Parts: sequence; C-alpha cells; structure tokens
Amino acid sequence: MDMGLERLNGLLLEMAVLSEKAVSVSIEAYSKGGKGAEVRDMGERLQALHRHVSDLCMEILARYQPVASDLRYIKACFEISYGFFRYGRYAVDIVEVLDMFGDLSRCDRSAVVEAARKTQEMIRMSVDAFARRDVTTARQIPRMDDIVDESYRRNLKKVLEGKGNLKCSLSATLVMRYLERIADHATYIGESVDYIVTGVEPPG
Repeated sequence: MDMGLERLNGLLLEMAVLSEKAVSVSIEAYSKGGKGAEVRDMGERLQALHRHVSDLCMEILARYQPVASDLRYIKACFEISYGFFRYGRYAVDIVEVLDMFGDLSRCDRSAVVEAARKTQEMIRMSVDAFARRDVTTARQIPRMDDIVDESYRRNLKKVLEGKGNLKCSLSATLVMRYLERIADHATYIGESVDYIVTGVEPPG
C-alpha cells in the first residue's frame, strides 16, 4: 500500500504544479492580451490526471482496505485532486472569455488583476499546504477567500448599476466569477489538508 500512496502523492504534486501554471497563464493572457491556447492542453491533462487519481484511490481502497490515517488521506486526496482539476477548468473558462470578447486592451482591468493576484496567492498557499501538510498555512486561506468574494460582489454591483463599458464590464464579471470559484476550491483544499493532519472533518 505504501507504494500506492506514494504514487498518489506524486500524481497530486504533478497536478498542483500544472494547475497553478494553467491559472497563471490564463491570467497573464487576460492582463497582457493573448490567447493562452496552451491552457486548454493543460486543462485536458489535469482532467486525465484527476481520473487517474480517482482510479488509484479506488484501487487502494479495494485492495488494502485502509483504516485510520491512511483512509483519511485517501479520502482527502480525492477532494484535493478535484480541486486541482477545477483550477485548470476555470483557467480554460477564462481563456474562453478572451476568445468570446476579443480585444480588451481598452478596458480597465486593474480590479480583475488585483483579484487574480490574491487568488494566485491562495493557489500557491493551497499547493504549499498540501506539499508540506501545513495546517497553519491551510487555515489562512479562508480569510483570503473573503477578499476575493468581496471583489466579485463590488464588480457585480458596478455592472448592475450600468457603470462603465458593457463589453469590459461583462468580461470582467465572468473572469471575476471564475476567480471566485478558484478561490473557493483553494479553501476546500486547505480544509482537506487540515483534515489529513488533524482528522477533523471540514464544515458543511
């Protein structure tokens, strides 16, 4: 079973690196202009890795019937794998916004870029928390999630009030929504790390 768990950890670390890169490339494409075509390839790779992780989790459960901390780890790994996969999926969604709206160079993208910076920090923290089983870092992530949520709400309010260019406002709202969802998954990953280490089930 140890070899299976080691393989599981390796797959998740591979997903961590790839998912962080996918989001980074998609945000760079939004903030500086570009297509981010490689993001789709990364998204597909993350989906394949998530399926691999799921299959490996089921195989370990069926063959070894783990208990206690091993069972807890396997359960959490499935959730973490899904979170990394969703990072990639939302990165693809951001790139699709660029394809849909075209040139956004005349838009004020500062609010989105700032929210993206905070979201990317949360991603790095979630990856680091998993790699080092760092509960302290994991527990800092939800407070940052509140900041991203508030950025999204402020932007949505601006759209509803009809302020600004419609194309710029709609594209920013979509990207901010995907960032908000990425931030949520970073929080879930942090909770899963906490669960691995402490054995306390995440709330809800």
